[in-house]
Order: sequence, then C-alpha cells, then structure tokens
Amino acid sequence: MVLEDLYKIIQNRKNSGEEGSYTKYLFDKGTDKILKKIGEECTEVIVASKGSNKQEVVNEICDLAYHILVLMADQNINIEEVENELINRRNKINNFKGERKEINHI
Repeated sequence: MVLEDLYKIIQNRKNSGEEGSYTKYLFDKGTDKILKKIGEECTEVIVASKGSNKQEVVNEICDLAYHILVLMADQNINIEEVENELINRRNKINNFKGERKEINHI
C-alpha cells in the first residue's frame, strides 16, 4: 500500500535523516512545527474544496495525509494502530450521537 510505503520512508528519515530532506527538517523542528503544518494543510484542503478544481483538492489531501503520517511517526503511532481503530469504528452500528451543541459564548 502506498501509505505504508510512505510511512516507512518517513520513519527512515526520522531515524537516519537525510540532509536536505523536508521530512528530516520537520523532525528537527519538532512536534509544534509538524502540528502547525497539519493545521495549514487542513485549511488548504478546506479552501480547495470550496473551489471547482478536483485535482487541487486531491493534491491538498495528499499534502495533509503526508503530514499526518509525519505526526504519526513523531508520536510513535504505527499504521496498524490506526487501521485497528478504524476497524473497531467500522464495527459500530447506530453510533450517531447527534449534532454537536452550538457554541453561544466564547
């Protein structure tokens, strides 16, 4: 699977690094930088999704997926843990809890 292969590359960059690697740069900067990039990529997915360019949305989703995988490696979360949680969630039936309450005061 492509995501598993990419995750392995990210882990290798985390452990051994490669000068000039963007992934190594993210790990060197630390968790806060990785989280900042995830926030930026989430916003870019939202903005792209409001447009009409499907390829742009796909590109932004790929950027977000990459940064999520970097965070997973940073937090020592492996693909199998996420897959297992998704399997557990898939097995839940009638689990909709309704809409979240509106926030009236901030």
